Amino acid sequence: MNYRIIDKDTYYRKGVFRHFSEDCKCSTSMTARIDVTELAEYSKKSGSKFYINFLYILSKVLNSRDDYKMGYLWETEELICYDTINPTQYVFHEDTETCTPVYTLYYEDYRTFYDNALRDIDKAKQTREYGLDSANHPNWFDASYISWLSYDSLNVELPDGYLFFAPIVNWGKYREEHGRLMMPVTVRMNHAIADGYLIANVYRLLERETGQFIMRNQ
Repeated sequence: MNYRIIDKDTYYRKGVFRHFSEDCKCSTSMTARIDVTELAEYSKKSGSKFYINFLYILSKVLNSRDDYKMGYLWETEELICYDTINPTQYVFHEDTETCTPVYTLYYEDYRTFYDNALRDIDKAKQTREYGLDSANHPNWFDASYISWLSYDSLNVELPDGYLFFAPIVNWGKYREEHGRLMMPVTVRMNHAIADGYLIANVYRLLERETGQFIMRNQ
């Protein structure tokens, strides 16, 4: 785990950071649908799992820009940017109706990431322990698939004043709309390090990277 310290006096979002980390501590989130028609078709034809393919694309998008890799060190009150952030995914156990967190390292190489994610999921299926270990996984973002519903809105609340900077991303079932497969995705970030533009940009990057992913792997 490597990171660099951000100089808060020269940080390009200095004013916004000060306001939303001192005067008005809050988060901001959006829910929007993205077109996953081609990704679903690719996953079916290639015999690969749509879920892991999307998780890879999401991880690549969030690692493509420093704004999505920010962190805060409480002990020293330092703003930092991680070199890499990794997804914390979840396995749902039908028999107990509980989840087990799965820590999967992000690799830019798709095949390496895919094989590791598949292995991590299979291992998590063997336990019923919750096993969340945030203290030892500071540079991990929450990536949770809500497989039972193609929802229209979702909101994730954190305690007021809690400067938690890792993205929290949820997505639901895709559904057909006008001949296309549209999937709801919710992105939550702390307002001190992200605004409407930066969250909206996640969706733009997801759609662009999905197209590039399919072209590279055809």
